[in-house]
Amino acid sequence: MRPSVIVFDVNETLSDLSPLGARFVEVGASATAAALWFASVLRDGFALTAAGENPSFSGVARDLLAAQLSEAQLNRSLQDAAAHIMHGFAHLEMHPDVAPGLEALDEAGFRLVTLSNGATSVADQLFTAAGVRERFERLLSVTDAGAWKPTATAYRYAAKTCETEPGDMLMVAVHPWDIDGARRAGMQTAWVNRSAGPYPASFLEPTITVSGLEELAEVVA
Repeated sequence: MRPSVIVFDVNETLSDLSPLGARFVEVGASATAAALWFASVLRDGFALTAAGENPSFSGVARDLLAAQLSEAQLNRSLQDAAAHIMHGFAHLEMHPDVAPGLEALDEAGFRLVTLSNGATSVADQLFTAAGVRERFERLLSVTDAGAWKPTATAYRYAAKTCETEPGDMLMVAVHPWDIDGARRAGMQTAWVNRSAGPYPASFLEPTITVSGLEELAEVVA
């Protein structure tokens, strides 16, 4: 069924996290530490959510960053190193396929919103810098939902806020856990598979799989 609302995850799905590796190297850490750090943020955020909390993404990120960097041979103070990396995270750029894909989806008449485990300010900065902020009707965060994705609470919050049913929404994400959570909450889903890797069999399959947002626009429109 053609959805009326397309919901986008932000971190990694729309933003390109690859430059973070250089930020880690610039402070004296390893480039591979960037992926470990981001995965650890999700892990601890999920754990706290399961325990009944709704943690701040930036708070979890800073705590883990301080712990991880404390084991590296830094070329500056721990505080300055953490600030350098967090600044880079807050000023990432979008993947090349995102802007043209958003334009095509917007012009095709879809309502575009975000649903992120991070702050809306990060999404606003990302889209404003890229000149696509006006493409989005709303920027939503789990901060207001009461629980992180992939809990059903987060997806239902998005549906309620957009005044529509979950089945009339398409959740777009690169993370299989996000796809699985949205499916279980009743949404249609689109897995963005830029790496052409396999989808984990332990998760519910996506409604559709695309290589980027330009292909997504072609498929749904």
